[in-house]
Amino acid sequence: MKKNMGNIDRIIRVIIAAAIAGLYFANIISGTTAIILIALAAIFVLTSILGFCPLYAPFGIKTCKTKSIQ
Repeated sequence: MKKNMGNIDRIIRVIIAAAIAGLYFANIISGTTAIILIALAAIFVLTSILGFCPLYAPFGIKTCKTKSIQ
């Protein structure tokens, strides 16, 4: 898999995942909403670690810097 996520994109995803985890452990979110958001947070962390977002690929989106050949 080629990386298609830049550092800022990855950092934002980890921050959002941490915020969701914080809301869950503070019992602010619960039930079905909590399950869905925790699953989303897990996906955010996984894609941040890999540097690849499968939803970006079909649309040709890349937030990472590309090397220019001169």
